[in-house]
Amino acid sequence: MSRSSNARPKVVIIGAGFGGISAAKALAKAPVDVKVIDRRNYHLFQPLLYQVATADLSPADVAWPIRGIFNRQENVSVALTEVRDIDLEAKQVVGEDGRFDYDYLIVASGAHHSYFGRDEWEKHAPGLKRIIDATEIRKQVLVAFERAEVSNSDAEQRRQLTFIVVGGGPTGVEMAGAIAELANHALASDFHRINSRDARVILVEAGDRLLKAFPPKLSERAQKSLEKLGVEIMLDTRVEDITEEGVQLPGTFIPSACKIWGAGVAVKNVGRWLKAETDRTGRVPVAPDLSMPDHPEVFVIGDAAQAPWKDGLDVPGIAPAAKQGGKYVGKLISRRVQGKSDLAPFRYAHAGNLATIGRHAAVIDFGKLHMSGFVAWWIWGIAHIYFLIGVRQPLIVAFSWFWSYLTFSKGARLITGLRPLYEEHDSEPKPVLEKVG
Repeated sequence: MSRSSNARPKVVIIGAGFGGISAAKALAKAPVDVKVIDRRNYHLFQPLLYQVATADLSPADVAWPIRGIFNRQENVSVALTEVRDIDLEAKQVVGEDGRFDYDYLIVASGAHHSYFGRDEWEKHAPGLKRIIDATEIRKQVLVAFERAEVSNSDAEQRRQLTFIVVGGGPTGVEMAGAIAELANHALASDFHRINSRDARVILVEAGDRLLKAFPPKLSERAQKSLEKLGVEIMLDTRVEDITEEGVQLPGTFIPSACKIWGAGVAVKNVGRWLKAETDRTGRVPVAPDLSMPDHPEVFVIGDAAQAPWKDGLDVPGIAPAAKQGGKYVGKLISRRVQGKSDLAPFRYAHAGNLATIGRHAAVIDFGKLHMSGFVAWWIWGIAHIYFLIGVRQPLIVAFSWFWSYLTFSKGARLITGLRPLYEEHDSEPKPVLEKVG
């Protein structure tokens, strides 16, 4: 890992998300050696994680090995390790397994869920940022129906069949709609002692409307679509506590076995690594070319960057913004190492906001063009398939969606893991995890 004076410039990329992958691809023809560092060996298509969590897709449908993505790009190598720190003076990334020299550094480490100082809630209400989160939520959702089926207590059945989603952004809206459809259709004929359609799905939002990034009319349409699916919407409602037994709201406690968090995100470690001031969510302010003001060789992109956009807003932490930032920085570094003039400052081109509500409806904000309903749902699907291009053959996922749409089938309804099927100390059988395979 030592630097050679005769070596080509070294570019180290921390994170193999949308930003990191795009940056590495933009450097494909540049005379540099690229090192992609990630603590996982796969790139994750996060926008579809909720479909893994509700058994529409399997994890393999939304994640692809990083090495496979770059197996034909000869100037890229991959290091599977955990980043511990960044030595700005020595120009080294300090990993769990050693140090990595760099001439240029791109930090694209992404974001994690934020519980606003109540981290103890995480064990009761998992967020949705990783595959393990999606499979844990899938387990909780499916196990809740199983436990309701074998319970002899009406109160316990109601608790098991009450699903609470916290947060009215795209993640919360999509999760609530998907759980409602799972209960109303895919599981409707699977149980005999309970009626899965009796499931109660509650969406709790602290603000006065859902999908605040969308125009108010689309927020209203999204709410009506969710209510048509049977989802209960609680606006202007802040969560006071989350326990194993349920959720405490102002003036009322709702028993619930399955709680899902979609209310906030935060960036971890980047400010500490770079010895930089951050905003309240942990993002690092960057210069117009997405570099650190005092270290022009260090770039921060995607969720980790606080980059000005327009009207006093920052560039949003969404996949298109990360991809654009990664592509821009890759091209910028390529020009610099070849002695060419710099690019103009980074300008984010907002393509719009999309969110789906179940199988038949979505809301789309394309600036002057607003759409909702069935046609918007198809556009949402096409947009996501487009994003899959260049990572993996999108027809596989498209076929899975289409088959699920035609048959209401949920092919990934597996409860897998390591614990025995029943806990011996429970007063009544409670199905948990059973190892499969």
